[in-house]
Amino acid sequence: MTPSENDISGLMIDDAVVEAARSLIRDRPRALLGLVGAPGAGKSSVSEALMHCLGETMQVVPMDGYHLSNRELARLGRAERKGAPDTFDSAGYVALLERLRAPQPDEIIYAPGFYREIEEPIAASIAVSPHTPLVVTEGNYLLMEEAPWNRVRSLLDEIWYVEVDTEQREQWLVERHMRFGRSESDARAWVASTDRPNAEKIEATRVRADRLVGWDGACIRFL
Repeated sequence: MTPSENDISGLMIDDAVVEAARSLIRDRPRALLGLVGAPGAGKSSVSEALMHCLGETMQVVPMDGYHLSNRELARLGRAERKGAPDTFDSAGYVALLERLRAPQPDEIIYAPGFYREIEEPIAASIAVSPHTPLVVTEGNYLLMEEAPWNRVRSLLDEIWYVEVDTEQREQWLVERHMRFGRSESDARAWVASTDRPNAEKIEATRVRADRLVGWDGACIRFL
């Protein structure tokens, strides 16, 4: 490991992880790498660390951009389960991956992002250049077997499962919910009633991942 090169805000990433991502684009014009894990596992942090090392050769397209809007969740009666598999436009996400899989010359593909400051997705807020060789997509349900989530696996070259100690992960989740406006009691209640059941579904898909990535909040490495 070379912290001087692979260090971002105190978070280090092992050379082997960076090299594995880089190797995906050696024999193909574009590769799609999925990062999957339970809520709060640090998928976005792993993506950020990879981008710090790989620079303009990589773009991040999160699954969270396909959250249904709060208005639509309220209409469907699913607002209290936001983050569950049926609270996403999963078919729309699959369609985006299909476009990213086969980019057209000179076509910029725009993807939605999700912004916790407003707890809403914003359409066309992420631009993917046709010349970007590596797209990293991170989210909870990349390995789910239920349709249409089951189409995701075939569209990605590899999927890495991000694994973190459950107690630590849930504490990070509580802190994140509090950072974006919930009281501590409300944050802990949301983790228990919503995040934890979702995490159990996601953890059941772990065996289908190509690699396991572990981190303790400081160093990212393969397990």
